[in-house]
Amino acid sequence: MAFMKSHQLHPPQVRPESAQGLDRDRCYQAMSERDAAWDGIFFTGVTSTGIYCRPVCRVKLPRATNCHFFETPAQAESHGFRPCLRCRPELAPARRFWSTTDAQAVVAEFAAKQLHMAIHHSRKPPTMTALAAQLGVSDRHLRRMFTLHWQVSPLQYLQTQRLLRAKQWLHDSPMSVAQVAQASGFGSARRMYAAFSKRYQLSPGQLRPARTQRLNASESGTPLALVLHYRPPYQIAGLWQFFKDRSLEGMEIWSSEGPQAEWRRTVRWPHGASVISGWLAVCWDTVHPWVHLRISPNLLPVLPALVAQVRDWLDLDAEPAAIAQVLEPAFPHALGQRLPGGLDGFELAVRAILGQQITVKAARTLGQRLVHALGTPCETPWPELNRTFPSPACLALDENAPLMGSLGVVRQRQKAIQALAQAVESGAVQLNPQAPLEATLQALMALPGIGPWTAHYIAMRALRWLDAWPVQDVALQSALGVRQDPRPTKALEQLGQQWRPFRSYALIAAWQSLSSSPHTPP
Repeated sequence: MAFMKSHQLHPPQVRPESAQGLDRDRCYQAMSERDAAWDGIFFTGVTSTGIYCRPVCRVKLPRATNCHFFETPAQAESHGFRPCLRCRPELAPARRFWSTTDAQAVVAEFAAKQLHMAIHHSRKPPTMTALAAQLGVSDRHLRRMFTLHWQVSPLQYLQTQRLLRAKQWLHDSPMSVAQVAQASGFGSARRMYAAFSKRYQLSPGQLRPARTQRLNASESGTPLALVLHYRPPYQIAGLWQFFKDRSLEGMEIWSSEGPQAEWRRTVRWPHGASVISGWLAVCWDTVHPWVHLRISPNLLPVLPALVAQVRDWLDLDAEPAAIAQVLEPAFPHALGQRLPGGLDGFELAVRAILGQQITVKAARTLGQRLVHALGTPCETPWPELNRTFPSPACLALDENAPLMGSLGVVRQRQKAIQALAQAVESGAVQLNPQAPLEATLQALMALPGIGPWTAHYIAMRALRWLDAWPVQDVALQSALGVRQDPRPTKALEQLGQQWRPFRSYALIAAWQSLSSSPHTPP
């Protein structure tokens, strides 16, 4: 692909240090080249227009003297700039904060990450008091560190996230204004109208020029079509093959071969006290760093949270240059490496248990049997795509244990799956990117049949843990040449320190370096 090659030649070599330390010349050059590798890394406020843009904006290049550069949209808006209606800053890939040395940065970036994820996953954002308690600092100290690091208060940061989130769904979906207000955290349309008027001098209705057509399309049963942006380069073929090797008939199908294939699958998504079933389809743009996403119209009520999960699933918010800088030279082909996530944390965890100590092919066979026997029927445009993965409530039932045994699931794994299903159904274990890492790891390992390797693998993919490093993994030990060491786990632990905080990416790169292994993960 042409765009992939161009960005492999000139990726950003270092992550911008801070809003005060952004290199003006480097940022202006990236903006003049419309370099998508910098998309979401910084935003440009143009004093002559009062607008802030992404580096990829296609408008006429402004003079350098008129440009101010910011790390976040909240910083730009705190200086009086409004978001560009052409490049739409709300579509920029999100930032992945990963400082591990600067205590101020660790505190501020953790808080920003939690606020960002809450809004984008349509959840109630945590209070600063709750975040301070998690970090072991005072509420006052957290607010001070946040403001020093980001140059805006937590409330300003949160309000910008809400506004941009609302702006995205006003543009891209047939959701009503009330639904958009609820999904973006405003609570009511009145509050959203007031916020738009105060910050942008716009009404929500002004952002919906084609609202009538979109509503008609939704009512007629036309799939919802969205474009998701990411930072190139992206090793599409490797990620697609990873997913394809593990796809389950009945709930996942592929339209063709190679990176240009469209992946279609069924979806079960919680909505209040009920569950909505539907389908989605994903394919890569052949020219631009975009992913084309189609979603069945009945999933409209959960659209914002579902799209946020798709971004995590495909790792669209990764910063390739920052990751490659840590992994090289041990992994010379790390630029563009992505971490495969999961669309459903429970599904991923069950498949991890089924795949313990067996081959990928054998785990896939067991998974398909489980889907065919206990999956829920689901209507889609494709006859061969007709079931969703079994729910936690279904797999928690004692009467389904003998059936799992008849499918070839050994007794130990039956108990593990049932215990997991009961924990997820009761809410004792949550398997999503917002779940607390340490508490979830301990809860998983307390269940029968789930050890450190399985817990780390689940956390890596379902909780988006970027620094997972299961030292017990035989394939990882072999790939890194410590298998014959007298103490391979200790040797592997020491070796992995150099790749923090991106050891999960090193793990995937090491697995991909092996042509086959009996312990390749499920």
